[in-house]
Formats: sequence, C-alpha cells, structure tokens
Amino acid sequence: MRLAAGALRAWRQRFDFGGRDVAAWFPGHMAKGLRQMKEMLRKVDCLIEVHDARIPFSGRNPAFQESLGIRPHLLVLNKMDLADLTHKAVIPLITDLVSSSQRYHRAENVEYCIMVIGVPNVGKSSLINSMRRLHLKKGKASRVGGEPGITKAVLTRIQVSERPLMYLLDTPGVLAPRIESVEAGMKLALCGAIRDHLVGEDIMADYLLYTLNKQQQFSYVQRYGLGEPSDDIESVLKRVALKLGRTHKVKVLTGTGDVNVIAPDYPAAAYELLRTFRKGELGLVLLD
Repeated sequence: MRLAAGALRAWRQRFDFGGRDVAAWFPGHMAKGLRQMKEMLRKVDCLIEVHDARIPFSGRNPAFQESLGIRPHLLVLNKMDLADLTHKAVIPLITDLVSSSQRYHRAENVEYCIMVIGVPNVGKSSLINSMRRLHLKKGKASRVGGEPGITKAVLTRIQVSERPLMYLLDTPGVLAPRIESVEAGMKLALCGAIRDHLVGEDIMADYLLYTLNKQQQFSYVQRYGLGEPSDDIESVLKRVALKLGRTHKVKVLTGTGDVNVIAPDYPAAAYELLRTFRKGELGLVLLD
C-alpha cells in the first residue's frame, strides 16, 4: 500500500544503529553443525542451499562454498510470497545436476543423497516436508518453527522421492562466523535468522519502520489506524499497542501521592510489528 502523502515526505536516509554490534554472533552449535556437514560430504551427491528471498545477499554464508564447495550446488529461493511452495522443479534440477557431475566413489549408488544447507530459519525443514508431501504424499519428517535453532544437528536421511530414489539430509542453520556489517545482521534478524533478544526488538522494529517508509510500503498505516505514515517508532508502537489493547498500569509519583496511569506496552507492540512483517502482512519487502 502506497500513500501519496507519504511519498512526498522526507524519510530518514540513514539508520542510526547506536554503536550496536551483532557481527560476532556465532553460537557453538553452529560451528559443530558445519563440522558435521563436512564429515557427511562423502555420503552426499549434491547440496541444496536454501535462501530467504527477502535477503538474497545478506543471507549468503561464504563458509558453505569454502567448506562444502566440492559438491554440485543448487540455490533455492524460499519464502518468495511467504506461502506454501510446491517445489516441483527441484528434483528434476537435482537429477540433471548430479548426472552431469562426477560422483566419484558414489558412482555405483542408485539413490541420490542431498544435503540441505542455509542460514537459520530460511525454511530448510519446510522445503523437505513440502517435497515429501508432493512426491510421496506423506506428512512432515522434519520439525519446523518460526525461530532459529530448531534443527540442532545433521539428521538421518529423509526420503522425499521414489522415482528417482532420493533422500535429503536436514542440517542446522549456520551463520558466517563474522557478519559483514551491523546492517546485514539487522536484516538477518528481521527475517528470524538471529534471535530477537540478542539484537533487541525495539531497534529491530525501528529498522523495519525505516525500511517500510524508504520503500513506500505504508500498509501499516491502515492496519494499525494511524492517520498518516510516520518515521517516529515510539508514536507508531504506541498506536500499535493501543490498537491491540496491549497496555499496563504504571505507578507515577506526584506531589499529592502515587497515581496509576495506563501506559502502552512498547515491547509487545514491537513484537507484534515484527511478527506481522514475518507473516507477509505488511507487504512484500526486499531487504537487500
């Protein structure tokens, strides 16, 4: 949704990150996960690297190419419209890719074994489950969730096709040991690749508002009953909280004694704004 009045405003041209640094966030289980992937390479024919379509550049992890690049590599853009995808073209592409590549010691194997990799929360498990439903008419085999860290280790092989006989390996999401910039880290966090509390829901909501205004995506105005687009995150979150009834009592000390006043729940409002964006309800937004 684009509003003519909003398009004429002068929005922030730069975002102030306030000296924050999220570049070194690399939990131990991620380093362990990358080691496990390297150990499994001898049993793998091909790699599927899954990307969140909203961060096609910030979502790349160069460590995958450096550590796992010996195998044929297929990039899949997931969450194109934040809806269920059928992935009908994936298996034919894999078959062609593996057939045109050296399989070395796996040349005698009749089945294909494919490792699915990517940064956290890009939909690797969802891709596997979707392919199982499409080709085997079976339910989910991998646990999925809307936050990073659901898959903690390289799992056993999961069958996704009968003809050709194909198995996929789900893997934990792995970030680069050093994220190139605070802004790249913020984009990853907005898409759920970094846990919210490590970055801060308040600054994430503000960066989201900055991005929406910069791209003239003003659907938040109508959704939360604002009179017009705003570049002030505090006033936007106040309106979001009041719209949702997310308020709490605060005791204020006055000259005549304590007075209870109703105050907006800003953290709850920030979480609501982020959740709504991740569900695609604030428009289609390309962060990179």
